[in-house]
Amino acid sequence: MIRRIIPALFGALVLLGTVASPAAAMPGVGFEGWASAIVAADWRTSRGTPIQAFDNARRDLVAGFTGVGFDRADMVDFSLRPDVADPVGGDQALAAITEVTDRATRGCFLYFTSHGSPRGIVFGPDRMISPMLMDRLVDGWCGERPTVVVVSACFSGVFADQLAAPNRMIMTAARRDRSSFGCSEDATYPYFDGCVLESLPTAPDFLALADQAALCVERHEQEEGLSPASGPQTVVGVELAPLLRTTYAFRR
Repeated sequence: MIRRIIPALFGALVLLGTVASPAAAMPGVGFEGWASAIVAADWRTSRGTPIQAFDNARRDLVAGFTGVGFDRADMVDFSLRPDVADPVGGDQALAAITEVTDRATRGCFLYFTSHGSPRGIVFGPDRMISPMLMDRLVDGWCGERPTVVVVSACFSGVFADQLAAPNRMIMTAARRDRSSFGCSEDATYPYFDGCVLESLPTAPDFLALADQAALCVERHEQEEGLSPASGPQTVVGVELAPLLRTTYAFRR
């Protein structure tokens, strides 16, 4: 994970990379009243054949994040694959996220897992969400509330600077110029999603989760000789950073 100072477009935004010990995470109020959404926005390999990796990640990320304090009643999750009995379209998913963020107004947690390109992420069969559009969506959903956005896709680093704001933390699976891995027919999860799931049981907060997941991705890529490295990115807003280890620490 690249550690760097973000230009002062939004003030002193910093890229944080220090893993806190569980003992350092002070108990806080957690995520009561936070809206959350987890979306598997594609269901195909790069060749177009169906896979389960994105849906597997969505299913288990729901369990993982409810396990650390997110309220299932204020969480929506969707698969946008069309080859099921009652498919959910992109517009339906966006409307549901609008509804839950209108109802639960203390904070926002948004997680998107999909294929990506330098132009944005795939969002269902025939749509792509660009970084600029995502910024408008997140602003409409979350405004100035504490907000964490995760974009798990190839080239997802294109979202890091576009979404940066003092009240936001952005995690991406790759640099803006790099692919991520784990979207084949035999993959259980995309590598980044799998590493988030692997890290959740021991991470005390989102800052530690980002670091542990990035190290996990690096380890898997090195073990399998995958190159160039995906380089997960994390950008944390100056207003949100001090709250993530105290007020918004994970619960066990």
